[in-house]
Amino acid sequence: MTSTEPARQQCAVTVLGGPTAVIDIGGLRLVTDPTFDEPGPHGYLTKTSGPAVPESALGSVDAALISHDQHPDNLDDRGRAFAQDAPVVLTGPLSAARLAGRAVGLPPWTSHRLPRRDGGGDLTVLAVPAVHGPEDGARDAQGNVNCEVTGFVLSGSGLPTVYISGDNASIRTVAEVSRRVPGISAAVLHAGAARVPAKFDGRPLSMDGSRTAAAAAVLGAEIVIPAHYDGWTHFSEGLTDVESAFHEAGLSSVLRTAPHGSWVTLLP
Repeated sequence: MTSTEPARQQCAVTVLGGPTAVIDIGGLRLVTDPTFDEPGPHGYLTKTSGPAVPESALGSVDAALISHDQHPDNLDDRGRAFAQDAPVVLTGPLSAARLAGRAVGLPPWTSHRLPRRDGGGDLTVLAVPAVHGPEDGARDAQGNVNCEVTGFVLSGSGLPTVYISGDNASIRTVAEVSRRVPGISAAVLHAGAARVPAKFDGRPLSMDGSRTAAAAAVLGAEIVIPAHYDGWTHFSEGLTDVESAFHEAGLSSVLRTAPHGSWVTLLP
């Protein structure tokens, strides 16, 4: 990853499209759920738009955070190659076993420390649970709905505490994260109300606008950045639905939206 590197931000995030976000924090550059393929079919899913910024333009990356590896809208072919080129990949245990190489499997409520480049000690990456479908959905042998999905919380001395939800449809899970990790000030929430007719009677596999606003209220975050609401045909809601839900909930002041590829500060 040696192409022209955008200037690293002090503490900011940019969503590139779909679930993919670049987070600069503590002097580090992290990429979440990398998806860099061009539009086209990916099995039973169809991608409609590519990333706002190609992987070659991101410069050096310190870690990839992968919520799950089994669905191409969260890790496509080029995204997988990108992740496997990163110094470390943080994900759930089952995904780590499949990705191998530099992948580190983190069960929920365990953490991995990354040495910061700003001299501030370590950045702690805490794995947190996610439910990729309805609460009453059938669970596999490991207790997962749909598949294993991992969210993350980033924290460190002098830094905001940042929650990345991954593909989660459960407000109960958000409440558990908020209870066990107080002081979350910023959140990247996967929205879009993804639906696949063959799964769970077509019910949402990720949060719709109303649940995204509810999650923001439960967290009490001062900054909320929506992601994963466009770029694929299986999303049933878009950004306007998220904005409307936050307006109706009286939470528009915490919602931060920007064109894909534009930076949004994580500092209140």
